[in-house]
Amino acid sequence: MKRVLLILAAVLPILAGCASVKVMTYNIRFGTANDGDNAWENRKDAAAAMVLDQKPAVFGVQEALDFQLEFLKQNCPGYDYVGVGREDGVSKGEHMAVFYDTKRVELKDWGTYWLSETPDVPSLGWDAKCKRTATWVLFYDKSKKRHFYFVNTHLDHVGVQARINGLALVVERIGGMNPEGYPMILMGDFNVHPEDPCLDDLRTKMLDTWETAQKSDFGPTYHGYGKSSDSTPIDFIFYKDFKGCKSVDRITQEYLSVPFVSDHYPVTAVMLYLKSR
Repeated sequence: MKRVLLILAAVLPILAGCASVKVMTYNIRFGTANDGDNAWENRKDAAAAMVLDQKPAVFGVQEALDFQLEFLKQNCPGYDYVGVGREDGVSKGEHMAVFYDTKRVELKDWGTYWLSETPDVPSLGWDAKCKRTATWVLFYDKSKKRHFYFVNTHLDHVGVQARINGLALVVERIGGMNPEGYPMILMGDFNVHPEDPCLDDLRTKMLDTWETAQKSDFGPTYHGYGKSSDSTPIDFIFYKDFKGCKSVDRITQEYLSVPFVSDHYPVTAVMLYLKSR
């Protein structure tokens, strides 16, 4: 707690009056899950309504199958996406896709790699239960005239070494992909709570919005359709080379009278650009 207070004391005085961009991480829950009343067919319209209400410039989804991606694209006018299926590098299996508002940001470059010993081909890493990927994108914010990088990932839910080594790979790639020093966002479902040592090295290189936001709605993000006893988040938005974070919020409200848009709460963050960029 003392560390959080010290961070906030340092950043709060400099957050006012900065240009901003809103981003979101959303574990959408794979669309073929046997979830009864919470099945994708019963919540898909609410999912689109949530996106249109929150209006993120960019958002990353985890667990999304191809038909879920296409549904959001068709029902969220102005949004497009990039990403590949983790099983074959094309369309099979879950996607760590990145959606973006084409009116607000321009796609400059993107790619996907696997969290494994062979990251450039579809592969299972270390002790992971599932193939895991990270999708990176370079964007240009048209109105703010700023470039920024955006990385979306999903760490394994079983393999401890897969989480440690997978996140280390992401951190290594982030360190090497940005010679221009553009602002950088890393987000996703990390499948660990904030105190997990898996995050220690990342915390030396990037800042956690849960800790540094001017307004932080810190709390559980996985709820299991209201059945989980979690008290802290497992979904995160980290950043570097921004001025700071104005707010980070869990999206907990109902849409279209549907209680949950997923078994995770989506998380939004309003990031503040450095004035000198």
